[in-house]
Amino acid sequence: MKFSAIVLDLDGTLLNSDKQVSDRNYKAILNCHRQGMKIIFATARPPRAVKWFLQEPLLTIGSYIYYNGAYIKCDYTGIHHHEPIKATIAADVLDYCLSRNSDLDISIEVQDEWLSLKEYDYETLMKVKGNPIVTPLEKLRKLDATKILFFGELDVNLLEEKFATRLNILVTDNGDLVQMTSIQASKENAVAWLCKSLDVPLENVIVFGDDYNDVGLFKTCGWPVAMGNAVEELKRLSKEITDTNDNDGVAKTLERLI
Repeated sequence: MKFSAIVLDLDGTLLNSDKQVSDRNYKAILNCHRQGMKIIFATARPPRAVKWFLQEPLLTIGSYIYYNGAYIKCDYTGIHHHEPIKATIAADVLDYCLSRNSDLDISIEVQDEWLSLKEYDYETLMKVKGNPIVTPLEKLRKLDATKILFFGELDVNLLEEKFATRLNILVTDNGDLVQMTSIQASKENAVAWLCKSLDVPLENVIVFGDDYNDVGLFKTCGWPVAMGNAVEELKRLSKEITDTNDNDGVAKTLERLI
């Protein structure tokens, strides 16, 4: 098969447990780019986090899908697309969640700005640099949210029953983190849009992933590769299972296929 593009999830896939790109993975991606392949990074993370994790020149050679597809950026095609949760829906979500657990650690992202109701040590919990800006609920309720996320006790099944037709709701990080984006936002929709603009057939795309937010990509891209540490559903959908993110699984597949 002729491959034209690579889609790379970050956490648990390209990044190792220390949140770093190994030298072997780095060299394999650059080699694919030199051979003319398009590089697409598709992550739940915001733009600022990607800048922390990826070194040059990876930052300059790729297209980016942030927030599980809610924000797309590709400098060389000029694509900058935002697919937010409208403020009226975001307000409903905030009110619903807080009415059932007033101590819920809930926050929202608005493009690349992170806002929350209270101080919290997210640096330790989420392994990120920096913490959200504490913001009154009245202001949060008026914002179009790129993503809403929370940690804490809440019945996710009831949440899904109420908002499933208006939101994409994902439970990741071993069930610890709930992430919500617009119903129109997904990694697979964003990749399909980018690939169309790049004139790349989806059947010629390799995708690497490890968690449930990659399921749609595995169903739509031509060569899905599950990490050795991936959830079982992805492994069942994959064309192959590579090594883990701590053992250069991305590079081992790319070196063999490309």
